[in-house]
Amino acid sequence: MMRGAACADTSIRPGSGTPGGNFRPFVRVSISEPAVSDDAQLIHETLAGQSAAFGELVRKYQDRLYHTLVHMVGSPEDALDIAQEAFVQAYLKLETFKRESAFYTWLYRIAFNMAASHRRRRKPTLSVEQTRESSGAEPIDPELGPQERAQRDERCRQVQQAIAGLNEEHRAVLVLREIDGCCYETIAEILDVPLGTVRSRLHRARLQLRDELKGVLLMDE
Repeated sequence: MMRGAACADTSIRPGSGTPGGNFRPFVRVSISEPAVSDDAQLIHETLAGQSAAFGELVRKYQDRLYHTLVHMVGSPEDALDIAQEAFVQAYLKLETFKRESAFYTWLYRIAFNMAASHRRRRKPTLSVEQTRESSGAEPIDPELGPQERAQRDERCRQVQQAIAGLNEEHRAVLVLREIDGCCYETIAEILDVPLGTVRSRLHRARLQLRDELKGVLLMDE
């Protein structure tokens, strides 16, 4: 049970998408928008006093949100803390949710505001080992030898490091689009910016990332 939510179980448990499980946060979670058809009913039930319904929302979105936050803040532990607090705040403020957008975009907006505040307070200083753990990789291919696995891990580390080097605005749109798989309209809602701003920031982020990863791209050719 998390602090601030005495009635609803908003805790994120170790498993497929949290530290201690088999989660690999470098891989894109989805290439499409989450299914939200049941969210309205779960929200209605939560507001009617059935707090277990909010637990269903937590289970539905916890892995995806945590995965995204890892890339935003650069630390699995900080990402978990922010995700948990975002769910607490969403639960406490659920009556203010106007339902003009999907629940998960509202949840992401809360979480991204928290992540931005966190990064302003604490500049990430990850070691090579921590960066490798947070960036992750696809499950180990048994056909890869030790050298190939080492090269793959190093490329993943370099990509994660390059993403972390982007400024906050560019990193946010890149992570939401390329890692989380959000459409431009959803990104605009989450970040509360015009659609044109999303497109321009994403273009600049991709250019900067390409420049930073020229060596990696040449290695793959």
